[in-house]
Amino acid sequence: MTATTEILTYDTTRTDQAVAEAFGDRMVDTLNSGALALMLSVGHRTGLFDTMAEMPAATSAQIAEKAGLDERYVREWLGAMTVGSIVENDPAEGTYSLPPEHAASLCRKSPTDNIAVFAQYIPLLGSVEDDIVHCFRHGGGVPYERFERFHEVMAEDSGQSVVSALETDILPLVPGLIERLERGIQVLDVGCGRGQAVNKLASLFPNSQFTGYDISEDAIRYASQEARALGNRNTTFRVFDATRLEHSKTPGPYQLITTFDAVHDQRDPLAVLRGIRKALADNGVYLAQDIKGSSHHHSDRDHPIGPLLYTISCMHCMTVSLAQDGEGLGAMWGREKALEYFRAAGFRNIDVHELEHDFQNYWYVCRPSS
Repeated sequence: MTATTEILTYDTTRTDQAVAEAFGDRMVDTLNSGALALMLSVGHRTGLFDTMAEMPAATSAQIAEKAGLDERYVREWLGAMTVGSIVENDPAEGTYSLPPEHAASLCRKSPTDNIAVFAQYIPLLGSVEDDIVHCFRHGGGVPYERFERFHEVMAEDSGQSVVSALETDILPLVPGLIERLERGIQVLDVGCGRGQAVNKLASLFPNSQFTGYDISEDAIRYASQEARALGNRNTTFRVFDATRLEHSKTPGPYQLITTFDAVHDQRDPLAVLRGIRKALADNGVYLAQDIKGSSHHHSDRDHPIGPLLYTISCMHCMTVSLAQDGEGLGAMWGREKALEYFRAAGFRNIDVHELEHDFQNYWYVCRPSS
């Protein structure tokens, strides 16, 4: 008996060929862009972009030697960068160069515009694809420990959108806050990760006391080591599940509590927010950074990095919550849902801000009363 295979075909008479061809071209561009994102991540992690930014046009051997890397791999990477129009290649001279206009978006010396930092999310998320597919079929989630480099990448991300802008853009959102920090207040950062923001603030305001909570032991260990290296004696870092904050005896009340991109992936976000309200002094301020979204898929179509944010949400933020039998709120919970949760937690006065340098986040200034 001969096996037969059913071949499915589409009725092309019902298809707008121009639209189909344009979409096909877009899908090819998507494949190329995804591949380039992987190579951008490699270029960032190996320091190749930083090396080339400081060099004149050079051969692959010269670039590899300067970067301390294997020439064969560098040469193939340069091939991807050349056909992807990231670097320029002079075939007559056999040299490669990184235009300064491109370096501005790819090097550590221009941290607020370093797209290569964000490119790291692509291989990071790809490493758990099998786990995510399993969850699609069986439910559940992928736990934090499966994301080996997540806190490292998040620290770089935060270094661009948060740490570098604390003095100039973020603290001024709350009138008089800088003066209060200079005099000395109690500050808590919930979901502090590697503690970059806490340690920066602690260095800036030695009269204030800063506490950082995070569920990751590795992140807290890193934050504590950095605090010691910086000589910050006004910091305390603690491994702590923020969903327990509501029912725990905290050292507060705190005059300032912050969360930097740390609410939407919690097991129980509303419990975290209620705990923050409980720990906050009646005249205190809760400052929250969270992803800019609308709470409605159709309203996010024009978001400049909407596909990236929904992908990060599906493959990290949502799934790590579901892995704890949590709500699985997701990164794109949006402004409407965020305001609903803040109010439900007891915040009556909420201002929403956008910062010029940060197109991916809203900044919420929340107070218990008007």
